[in-house]
Amino acid sequence: MEIKKVAYYNENKFYWKEGDLHTSFGMLKEIEIKKANSGSIIKSNTGKDFLILEATIQDNLEKLKRGPAIILLKDSGPIISHSNLTKESKVLEAGTGSASLTIQLARFCKEVISYEKNSEFLKLAEKNIKSFELKNVILKEKDIREKIEEENIDTIILDMPNPQEALENCYKSLKPSGYLVTYLPTINQVDTLVKSATQFLHEKTIEVLEREWYVEPHRLRPKSQMIAHTAFLTFLRKI
Repeated sequence: MEIKKVAYYNENKFYWKEGDLHTSFGMLKEIEIKKANSGSIIKSNTGKDFLILEATIQDNLEKLKRGPAIILLKDSGPIISHSNLTKESKVLEAGTGSASLTIQLARFCKEVISYEKNSEFLKLAEKNIKSFELKNVILKEKDIREKIEEENIDTIILDMPNPQEALENCYKSLKPSGYLVTYLPTINQVDTLVKSATQFLHEKTIEVLEREWYVEPHRLRPKSQMIAHTAFLTFLRKI
């Protein structure tokens, strides 16, 4: 992972890789950041106190190099929790993009196979996955609509505009009762998918909204801005 430590000043968060850390609240010297233990307080050159913590996977995902839009944590969490994924799961996804979801899946599953038909996106995904030192991810430059090579897949996740075009291939590749999960921006796309997926059980379609709150003395209220609609998550099961 590239981000090594994070520095907090009040609600402001700054990411550190190397060198001096320059912020709008002052500069933190590299030598002081390096020797600071997690939970330490160090002062900037302007006298501001910064809390230093070790960087997490989530911190690195927030700073992931991006090409196409990524699947946010508010959506990747429900995808993982609602599709019966375990440490023994073999998962296939299509539409790797920047590999944000791929990296999350690799944390929980035994094996992740990811199809991406765009060669430029694939190069970016390879670089991002390498930075996380993941050994259980297989990337393939393939179009899932043409063929799926793997069999007995526990869960398939599709981040593509017309997932109904891959339904037959997905059905053949999935284990009995396996999950097919789709990420679709519009309800029209969901409607088309569900009408086409006659060989699957439509378990549910959900939308996840994330609203953060101010939790400060004399200010306990929702923030004015929120992460609202990104996509509809549809969960189908092979029958």
